[in-house]
Amino acid sequence: MITTDNKDSRINVTVFGEFTLADYKEFEELVNYKVQFEGPVSLFFDLREMTGFTVDMALEEIRFARAHANDFARIAIVTDDQWVTWSAWLSQIFVNADVRVFEDADDAEAWISGIPSPVAD
Repeated sequence: MITTDNKDSRINVTVFGEFTLADYKEFEELVNYKVQFEGPVSLFFDLREMTGFTVDMALEEIRFARAHANDFARIAIVTDDQWVTWSAWLSQIFVNADVRVFEDADDAEAWISGIPSPVAD
């Protein structure tokens, strides 16, 4: 199950449980709409509650990323799962976007919003 929220040129996605093809299709519809009317978007994925994903969803993600290689500005992924981190790194092959993985949602929020990190004294 996913929840989505969009504001300005950004889409927030939170995944609960298994990420399925039906969930991904819902996400695709929102991205397609925003890109068509607003241009490139940034994505904020909160995957801390994701328990897994279906194979058909993973294949659709690759297809969709390739078709939309230039439609994303920044992609922030919040997770502490090493497989998801590796997958995010791999997805950079298909998109021309700045992709970063965070363990802390506040850090991800600051980065995707363009707020500079505080300098340590």
